[in-house]
Amino acid sequence: MSEQARQMLWPQSAPPGDSPAGALRMAFMRWQCRVRQMMMREDMGRPGPGIMPDVLPAQGGDSLGQIITVMNKTGPHDKTPEMQHMVRRTNDPAARREAALKLFSEFYYQKPHEFSDMLCASFAPGSPGAAALRRAERLRLRFSAFNQRFDIPVRVWTLTENNPAWQATWWHNALFNPALSREAVILGFAPDWTGASADPAPAGAQQR
Repeated sequence: MSEQARQMLWPQSAPPGDSPAGALRMAFMRWQCRVRQMMMREDMGRPGPGIMPDVLPAQGGDSLGQIITVMNKTGPHDKTPEMQHMVRRTNDPAARREAALKLFSEFYYQKPHEFSDMLCASFAPGSPGAAALRRAERLRLRFSAFNQRFDIPVRVWTLTENNPAWQATWWHNALFNPALSREAVILGFAPDWTGASADPAPAGAQQR
């Protein structure tokens, strides 16, 4: 794979909104926004099952484990500068968390169309788990929470520090983890909505 591909920005994976795959994508994005806002409002930002999918081999098999995903805003909706300011304003982890909860629990997750559907996750430098996921290149993410399940095939990308998705993910996670290394490995998981499924299925979505 070329270095250009490795450093790609937001992958353009969104199908037409009036297609079955597009209906499923929008249902997932709305569900994720609800789940993440609830997490911030009710659980003090602690990751829950709605944002921690099981990672499965693309062709089936046992779970490879769970990952904590981040969903980022794109383009003019990007809030990375605000997150950078909150991190740099204080070294007090409690003050950072309080500021983050205020941002994320109010209006941040109220407009699903402002977000990229490429989910991201950070790993410790040199993480064997991250290396294994990257080598696989294609996987499935299975989300299951609140009587809803989504099964989504994804392509795995290694993001570099000059990528806006890397920046958004790192600064988001730094608000909650003061020990986060600048050498963290950040992977992007770009969905293939034509192969995704949901149970129960949203109206208009094609099932596999």
